[in-house]
Formats: sequence, C-alpha cells, structure tokens
Amino acid sequence: MCYVDQSMEIRPLTSSDQPLLIDLDATIESSQYLHLDRSGEGLNVVWKIEERPLRSRLIDNNAIDDDLRFRLKQVTAGIEEGLALAMELEGAIVGILLAERDAERRLLKLVDVRVDFEWRRQGFASAMVFQAIQHARDTEMRAMYAESRTNNLPAALFLNKLGFEMSGLDGKRNSNHDVVKESATLMWYLTLE
Repeated sequence: MCYVDQSMEIRPLTSSDQPLLIDLDATIESSQYLHLDRSGEGLNVVWKIEERPLRSRLIDNNAIDDDLRFRLKQVTAGIEEGLALAMELEGAIVGILLAERDAERRLLKLVDVRVDFEWRRQGFASAMVFQAIQHARDTEMRAMYAESRTNNLPAALFLNKLGFEMSGLDGKRNSNHDVVKESATLMWYLTLE
C-alpha cells in the first residue's frame, strides 16, 4: 500500500466499495480543446493538433456509466485481469483508478482515473497512476496505454505530464463526425521497457 499522507490511503477497490462510487463528483470542466486539422489525401494525410477555445465551456458530470461499472465489477471480482484502486480519505473514497491487462500485447490499459472535484490538484490521481505504473512493471508489461478525447484537454495534459506520449488518433471511434464534434479519440502510450 502507498500512503500519500497519514489520513490518505491507496488500496485495492473492492466489490463492496461500488455503491459508494455514486457520490464521487468527477465533473470535467474545460474551456479549451485540442483541434484536429487534416490535410492531404490517401496515404499522404497529415494531422495538425493545436489547443483552441471551445465554442462553449465543457461541463460534463462524467458519471460512472453501466460499462465502467461492469468493468470495475469484473476486475474487483477477479474475473478479468487488471488493477482497481481506491483513494480513501478518512473512510471516504475520493478517487478511483481502473486498469485492464492485455496479456497478449503486454499492455496495462488505463481505463479510468477519477478524483472527486473537491480533492483535485493535490496529486491524488498522479499517486494512483504511479502505483499502476509500478504494477505494470512488476507484472512485466511493456507499456501502459490510455485514451482521451480531444474535448477533454485536462486529461490530455495530465497524461502528457505523466510521460505518456500521444501515438495516434481515431476521428470516428464514437460517430462518423467525432472530429467535427471536437471529440475525437487520442491514443497514448507510456513505454516501460
């Protein structure tokens, strides 16, 4: 276990913790996004990425959806291989991390990191990710993988700060118009070897 301070503990997330996660305020706020500009055709395509102001400020409550809830259950129950962590402060969960193992590709995929809005900017998310990085090294993973959306600049800045490198993008992951809607998917890797 890793202790951030005397009252803060990073511990494995358990199945019994799941009902407590509904109180976690993981709201995303941003007035900027990463604009994607494509030029060229065929195999001569070039993408340019630059920070720009959003048309309207992003305020997304970022609630835990059914897919994430299911994936958390799978990992905490040991059905799927991965890592589920809880950041606890005086008996309350103020943050979680979920990572899934891709044994074939020797990757630990960072699925979700969230810290309650009231407790952000204190290093709690970084502490959980550093623990996940150590877990990946201990289990001989070659890299960690994460995704963010272009309209979630705080996530991109966070991954970049931790040493993840942007390795690609998918402009049609969620719809045929992700680039136009300023919500394309960015792929990030952190090499561990």
